[in-house]
Amino acid sequence: MADEDVVSSPSKELVSFATYLYNPSKSGLRAREGVLNGRRVQYFKGKSAVNALTKEEDGRKPKCASREEALEWVQELLDYQLIVRCDRDAQAGRLLRINPMQSFDEETYYAWLYEGSQLMVILGGIGVVAVVLAGVMFPLWPSVLRNGTWYLSMLALGLLGLLFATAIVRLVLYVISVAACPQGFWLFPNLFEDVGFFESFVPLYAWEAPKEAKKAAEAAGAGAAPADSGAEQTKDE
Repeated sequence: MADEDVVSSPSKELVSFATYLYNPSKSGLRAREGVLNGRRVQYFKGKSAVNALTKEEDGRKPKCASREEALEWVQELLDYQLIVRCDRDAQAGRLLRINPMQSFDEETYYAWLYEGSQLMVILGGIGVVAVVLAGVMFPLWPSVLRNGTWYLSMLALGLLGLLFATAIVRLVLYVISVAACPQGFWLFPNLFEDVGFFESFVPLYAWEAPKEAKKAAEAAGAGAAPADSGAEQTKDE
């Protein structure tokens, strides 16, 4: 275990390893959220960290050439208190307790004490302060900027009002169509679906499928699923 003075100043290379592991988009190390001493933390399994340091991805060389080297680096993270070994509570899996044995083991869990780069946090704070100051100083803005802001706010409110009006109109049309005929009529059927902006307005309208057709389609899908599974199993065998 490194002494107290050394723990407070990890090397740049070690911080680089910590930053790499901490960022899942780079390392692929997916951390879970837990609670340690009343504080929310991200934690991971030791084996996952070693795998992240030794895997090859997109033709790039792994961060470490061997598992032994990866084990040494993760132990360094532990020694410099960038991570801490912990145990999960048997009843509440998200609750973590610090393990008195601060040695590395691939089968145990580790919580991040390292919080990554604070640059984005600082920039975010500066941005919030700048927005607040700009709002307070609005009366001092040039007339051109004030008029432009007013027009933009009216445009945003108009678009929002149009969206609400469209939602109300399509609901009224649907209720009327259901009362008049067996099928429901939807104006902009994809308006609130998880699609892109332009796809939300395509197609212009659609008729709701009858319940009998839905049940037949569901039954056909349920019947096809086992057959597909059997085919895959035969192929694997």
